[in-house]
Amino acid sequence: MKFLLIFDFDHTVIDENSDTWIMKCAPEKNLPNELKDSYEKGKWNEYMGRVFKYLGDKGIREYEMKRTMTEIPFIEGMIELITFVGKNKDIFDCIMISDSNTVFIDWILGAAAVRDVFDEVFTNPAAFNDNGYLTLEGVHVHHCDKCPKNLCKRKVMVEFLDKQLQKGMKYAKIIYLGDGENDFCPITSLKKNDVAMPRKGYFLHKLISRLPQDVSLEPSVVVWSSASEILSYLKLLIKNDS
Repeated sequence: MKFLLIFDFDHTVIDENSDTWIMKCAPEKNLPNELKDSYEKGKWNEYMGRVFKYLGDKGIREYEMKRTMTEIPFIEGMIELITFVGKNKDIFDCIMISDSNTVFIDWILGAAAVRDVFDEVFTNPAAFNDNGYLTLEGVHVHHCDKCPKNLCKRKVMVEFLDKQLQKGMKYAKIIYLGDGENDFCPITSLKKNDVAMPRKGYFLHKLISRLPQDVSLEPSVVVWSSASEILSYLKLLIKNDS
């Protein structure tokens, strides 16, 4: 039986938020206040759609955006970790669930030559239209009141696991790596043998730390600061399993 690794992207694989990093392309690397003030809670995707339209209106084109995005730093040791996973695909399946978008993720992972390690990437579909503007769609429709309306990571995870089960694939352990508020919903569906790995000091870690004493998560919780710690954990996991 294999292990399933589930990665978030922003602040988990890369050490920045890809959506805010793209704003470096804006004139003077800043957005007008009326655009910044247009954000409504739970409607980040709609906000980013307006940001992409603004960048398009200012003549920012694909090659400029790609050059900027591929400068984003990865978490310390992350390339080594993903490369290790890629060399051990007989042991690990590996997917990504992110509220970024297909264009950014393909650019960034592709530039680092690690895109192929991920069996599937679930994120907001994006594409450049005929006018050279980047356009964005939501991942799916869902009815979870805990998540932004464009993406419930738990729904994605559960549907992926169901699909794998239909193929006869049942995982020995699911290991979920994330940092943000929208990573809490999926880890509540993990089981006793699974592992939630929140990034130390980030929102997901704080959410877990603040849980009332009478509320507990089923999975084990392993906190990390660098990808080298995750790599050490995976190596120990393989050793103990052999």
